[in-house]
Amino acid sequence: MPNTTIIEGLDGLRALAGQKLGASEWKQLAYEDIVRFAEATGDFQWIHVDRERCQRESPFGVPIAHGYFSVSRIAGLFFEIVDIRGFALVLNYGLNKVRFPAPLKAGARYRLSLELKELKDIPKGVEALMLASIEVEGESKPACAAEVLYRFMTA
Repeated sequence: MPNTTIIEGLDGLRALAGQKLGASEWKQLAYEDIVRFAEATGDFQWIHVDRERCQRESPFGVPIAHGYFSVSRIAGLFFEIVDIRGFALVLNYGLNKVRFPAPLKAGARYRLSLELKELKDIPKGVEALMLASIEVEGESKPACAAEVLYRFMTA
């Protein structure tokens, strides 16, 4: 990817602390993606899967993605933004805080933007606190804003 941020080992990671790492390519949210997520999680609430009822009763007019769909896209789009080299392993360690400020509507375009907030030394590596945002094209608020922890293991 032309806009990928290359992270070369521990020194390269430390040099990026406090900086924006970039954004993924825009993706289009298909209704079928929402349905597949509902099937995977068992969450078939009408606001996600019932097009006709959404048109009649939802303030959004169309189905919206599950909040957990939005947060799950962080891991899926992470490696579109960064090319990590010189580490034995990179682990998604978890989340500190997650919010869903705006709906991600069927048909909308979205992307992940990522900022490396801070690093903390841990045995055999570092823990990175990243600010992740699932941005929605044309919207002022993101569909998901999360503090994500990744562990970059050197051995």
